[in-house]
Amino acid sequence: MNIGYYETGTAKTKRTLRITLTAILLAAAIAAPAQTLRAAGLPTIFAEWSSVSRERSFDGIVEAQYRSTVSSQVAARIEEIPFDVDDYVERGDIIVRFRNQAAAADLKQAEAASQEAQARLDEARSGYDRIEQLFGQQRVSKADMDRVKADLQSAEARVSAAEGALNGAREQFENTVVRAPFSGMLVERHVELGEMATVGMPLMTGLSLEHLRVAVDVPQSDIGALRRDAEAWVDLPDGGSLAAQELRVFPYADPSTHTFRVRLRLAEGQHGVYPGMWVKVRFLTGEEQVLLVPASALVQRSELTAVYVLDPAGMPRLRQVRLGRALNDGNVIVQAGLESGETVVTDPEAARIALLDGRE
Repeated sequence: MNIGYYETGTAKTKRTLRITLTAILLAAAIAAPAQTLRAAGLPTIFAEWSSVSRERSFDGIVEAQYRSTVSSQVAARIEEIPFDVDDYVERGDIIVRFRNQAAAADLKQAEAASQEAQARLDEARSGYDRIEQLFGQQRVSKADMDRVKADLQSAEARVSAAEGALNGAREQFENTVVRAPFSGMLVERHVELGEMATVGMPLMTGLSLEHLRVAVDVPQSDIGALRRDAEAWVDLPDGGSLAAQELRVFPYADPSTHTFRVRLRLAEGQHGVYPGMWVKVRFLTGEEQVLLVPASALVQRSELTAVYVLDPAGMPRLRQVRLGRALNDGNVIVQAGLESGETVVTDPEAARIALLDGRE
């Protein structure tokens, strides 16, 4: 037996392992350039600091700027209530009508008295003109002239008194119908048909749906920035935003919550928000430096949000990130998980395919 060519089982096993490892390393060396080549063709961007508007968001509640309760101005019986609670009324619509026979009679009497006073004034003015002409010709005495002048002044005073009484009777008659002071929704009815109303009795309560404002409670740590020319936007239910027309910061804080009340007036009109609704209010208070990535580069897997970042070897690696708000230009602010200068893949699907190809 030739002992020089004899190999033990252990030695043979080691040699087999060395050959296998060498083959694996050789295959990896051959595949690596192809894999890197595929990764190099991925669309990417460099994460860089960008200047964007500094924004803080708070919850606010929509309020009606106009809310009022109309009361009776006459003592009369209620004959008609054309609208009920939750009905929409236009400005000037009749919402309550009273029995008006007595007011109508007083108005007619005041009109007749005014006409009589005007006729007396015309007669007195005509007489004054005749006497004045004769007095200029020295055909009547000074006493006659003074008398007709006094009659004219008395007639003018009676006309003024009659016109005042007529205006009062006319207003009293107009008060027998109650009209909506603004367009809006009726939210309360305080009387019933057939009731006897007295002066000052509440009739209807309504609020405007076209004159709205938003009230927001802002922490004291943020109130300083809001006082320095801040802009405010209200997010609408349809996905749009509405700029606040006026921003008012109350000059005192709530002693229990230590928050400041901020009131925003919205533009007049219907915007899809109604009194009592919660809305998101965004305050813009200058600019800040942030890292941005396109929304298309994000990967969402259950509760994980990530992006593909190229490693030093040029291969995409999944990186978890914490996001801020989304911008209107399609970018999203990255608050954590990404550093300036890193390369982000903007096509997550292409990055995933490149990784799968590299594992085959």
